[in-house]
Amino acid sequence: MSQKIVFPALLALIVSSAVAQLPAGTRSVDDHSREDALTKQIHEAESSLEKQDYKGAETTLKALAAANPKDGRILYDLGFAEERNGEEDAAAEAYKASAAAIPGFAEPKIALGLLDARAGRTDAAHGELLEVANSSSAAPTLRARAYRALAHLDESQHPEFAREELLAALKLSPETPDDVLTGAELAERSGDAADAEAAYRRALTLLPDDVDASAGLAHVLQQQGKLADADAVLAGALKDHPNDVRLVAQATSLYAAEGKESEAIPLLEQLRAADPKIAADPDTTRLLARLDYMNGDSAAAEALYTGLLTARPNDPVLLDALGSAQVKQGRDAEAEATLVKAVALRAEFHDDNAWGETAGHLAFAASKNHDPKTCLQALEARATVLPNSPTSLFLQATALDTLHQSKEAAKAYRAFLALSGGKFPDQEFEAKHRLIALEHMK
Repeated sequence: MSQKIVFPALLALIVSSAVAQLPAGTRSVDDHSREDALTKQIHEAESSLEKQDYKGAETTLKALAAANPKDGRILYDLGFAEERNGEEDAAAEAYKASAAAIPGFAEPKIALGLLDARAGRTDAAHGELLEVANSSSAAPTLRARAYRALAHLDESQHPEFAREELLAALKLSPETPDDVLTGAELAERSGDAADAEAAYRRALTLLPDDVDASAGLAHVLQQQGKLADADAVLAGALKDHPNDVRLVAQATSLYAAEGKESEAIPLLEQLRAADPKIAADPDTTRLLARLDYMNGDSAAAEALYTGLLTARPNDPVLLDALGSAQVKQGRDAEAEATLVKAVALRAEFHDDNAWGETAGHLAFAASKNHDPKTCLQALEARATVLPNSPTSLFLQATALDTLHQSKEAAKAYRAFLALSGGKFPDQEFEAKHRLIALEHMK
């Protein structure tokens, strides 16, 4: 924002322009009145901006801009006020006009780039920020600011570019705590967990109460299998920020990995109860449903999955989860119908393996529902994308056995025993006894 410097210079410019239009040594009453009015407007704008009265500042600056339509600094300050009043389209036009009025003026180009970035116009934002970053006439601090903005713009899709842009910013201006945190996030996105951990720890030294640094450190610790360390970081952060979305999400993920679903569920339920927007968020609801299922509360999980499916009735992953919850409750016919629908949506799965796993779940539900034909069809579909497992072979054997296809059943039982390796004692016992029985039936 330029108001502290711009307006005194502007006042001098307007006064000298007014005086220059008269013969030497003369000055009209009208000129004095005009100068006084402009001075008053300038001081009003300065005062409003300093007090963060952006509505008042916008009103005054619009009047100034109307009287001085080519003054790039007035236009920049007008855009600044309009942006803070939520008038982003008007602000963008003011910034463009400011940059056009003063080609070497970097501030409106950075402001426009940041505005476009927030609006999702990434290509436009990238071009605007890059122009300032590469400018030889812009002040080093402004170029550094543009490089930092580019790093944030690129961090999700191009972390390798973002790291280079952050380094370029550090060559132009001193490192800030935010730079350390950004570097940690970029290292994490690049898969360098060890560097990310060190940077997050350094960021927390500089910013002890920073939620992003705490959540990021906990995440990379969890990635490295340092669950106890991650737990300690989150426990401290959650004491001060019990309802922070990112901390709670990270804690629930960690507790689930530690088998502490009973500790994760109350955190998530408390967060949902505190914020209606979070309660309505499908990702948070899906996480709670998964935790309920893992904690043995299949009825609660089913209720949540059913609610999610009202908005996304053809989401195969949700259907798969719902079917699994129904199986856990012994509602095998409903589970089979749910999973048949899920398997039929093959094109909607993110990969073939996930579809194959769902086909395996359908085979299990069909087996429990005494539907050997559907069970075998599902296993045949699964086998097109996944290798046989002890579970799939046992399901195949029992389905064939039920259909009195004795030779094929015996073959499947033997294949199951060859893979099971003592990990399925009950099924191994049944397979051995059925092989004896089938042998006697010849």
